[in-house]
Amino acid sequence: MNNPKKIAVFVSGGGTNLQALIDAEQNGIIKSGKISLVVSNNANAYALERAKKANIPTVYLNKKELGGQNGFENALKSVLKEKGIDLIVLAGFMSILSINFTKDYEKRIINVHPSLIPSFCGKGFYGLKVHECALEKGVKVTGATVHFVNEIPDGGEIIMQKAVYIKPSDTPETLQKRVMEQAEWKILPKSVEKVCKKLK
Repeated sequence: MNNPKKIAVFVSGGGTNLQALIDAEQNGIIKSGKISLVVSNNANAYALERAKKANIPTVYLNKKELGGQNGFENALKSVLKEKGIDLIVLAGFMSILSINFTKDYEKRIINVHPSLIPSFCGKGFYGLKVHECALEKGVKVTGATVHFVNEIPDGGEIIMQKAVYIKPSDTPETLQKRVMEQAEWKILPKSVEKVCKKLK
């Protein structure tokens, strides 16, 4: 593609989903977009190391230093504008974005969530807690969902889903790993490509 869309990936932790995106770009799964920036709200996120290894520019923004949510989101907006970002991917980003931010990027922010929405989603459902709840409920099938982001946590339109079967021996940790490997790392890159292709 002559003019790939510029992608910013927002991260807070280890960056395994970021790595899946970097690999997908290198393997030609993502060809309509290019990861042009990695943004973190955690200075110690290993995801920043992954970005540096892949020669992707990084930015760290501290909400407290920026005077709270408003200052943080304004700083985000100016960085994204400066870099000419077309699409934002939330990949384990542990900060809820307000309507003041999301309304400026309608259908331009996507997130991966480790369950089949509308199950085990919304406020407070992130990380291992999602898998703990799935096991407590005794569901037989879980999975991952990629969706557009609006002001409601996990509330935007669904782009892609993939199911993962639960094993009787599963712990939250083994389930988390399998959902990542079998679902998140597969549908996130595909969704990024799909959305980039459609962006004007």
